Amino acid sequence: MLKQILMRRLLSYPFLILLLLFTSCKKPIAFEYRNLTNLKLENITSEKSEVSLNLVYFNPNNFGVDLKNVNCEVFIDSIYVGKFKLDTMMHISKTSEFSLPARFEVSMQNILKNSINLLFNEVTLSVKGTTRVGKSGIYVTVPIEYSGKHKLNLF
Repeated sequence: MLKQILMRRLLSYPFLILLLLFTSCKKPIAFEYRNLTNLKLENITSEKSEVSLNLVYFNPNNFGVDLKNVNCEVFIDSIYVGKFKLDTMMHISKTSEFSLPARFEVSMQNILKNSINLLFNEVTLSVKGTTRVGKSGIYVTVPIEYSGKHKLNLF
């Protein structure tokens, strides 16, 4: 009889620990876009150029997370111009803004299709992709999206 009571107690502890872990861990909420800063077109050649920018986001989660493996595609006026990857791990504090640096090469052929638009008008810059976000070694895939009008300063 005593042996059965001890066994029940021992079996209930792991169940309580697992229940506590599952109820305390929340899936991270997607980041909120805030701003795009430091948009620059560099190393311009007839074949390709480099674009650098910072995407500013807000972490709405009430806990800090680690961000890794950013994979995004970039479009100017709905025309694919390149992709960027960020393999560096970043720690994002709870309920705070953070800047996601991006640097990628673009094909000038795709840019030149809309060269008049680029020189004189605002263009729609869109970024779509995913990142891995997690805590304590457990990661989930979270979407990253941005779309906005910008005037590109080529000179």
